[in-house]
Amino acid sequence: MTDLFNEKSKDWDANEMRKMLSSAIGSSIIEQVSLHEQMRVMDFGAGTGLISSQVAPRVKKIVAVDISEAMLNKLVSKAELQGKVEILCQDIIDKPIAEKFDLIMSAMAMHHVKDTSKLIQRFSEYLSPGAFIALADLDKEDGSFHPEDTEGVFHLGFKRNELQIILEKYGFREIQFITAHTVNKEEKKYPIFLVTATKN
Repeated sequence: MTDLFNEKSKDWDANEMRKMLSSAIGSSIIEQVSLHEQMRVMDFGAGTGLISSQVAPRVKKIVAVDISEAMLNKLVSKAELQGKVEILCQDIIDKPIAEKFDLIMSAMAMHHVKDTSKLIQRFSEYLSPGAFIALADLDKEDGSFHPEDTEGVFHLGFKRNELQIILEKYGFREIQFITAHTVNKEEKKYPIFLVTATKN
């Protein structure tokens, strides 16, 4: 499989808009989820670890999942993640894992996954009863957020009510949406939601 993020990984963390967005999402996760030092966390679509870096001091372990080896190589080089993070370069939808987690978090990765329903089903399978999800992504947009012809984008954001229905279908309760951040880009505003929920 071609690593679509190989080139992008080199200066990924230098982008100011991305840093602001990641900081806002990370802060929102910390505010919305009761993190504790025994927690085992999956960071789905972890990229270079911009969210993991914020959450790591508050939990026991993070398994950083991504299909881009280049992005994960950047992540493991970060001093603040040493001893806290394990990387997994694998498509966890098609190749399931046996591990269970207390929290699955994801930032701006769901729109890169074709089958949202299957992804949420997998998340449900990987969570212990009473565990949490914290998923951030774009509200439904007109297709202008990504540059034209960007590869690997399957959804132009999500409608909150449609995502809620999928979450309920796979056994999530206490589903709450907040707007974690708004990206201002080329005179347009793109709200970013964070949805949190508890596994039955």
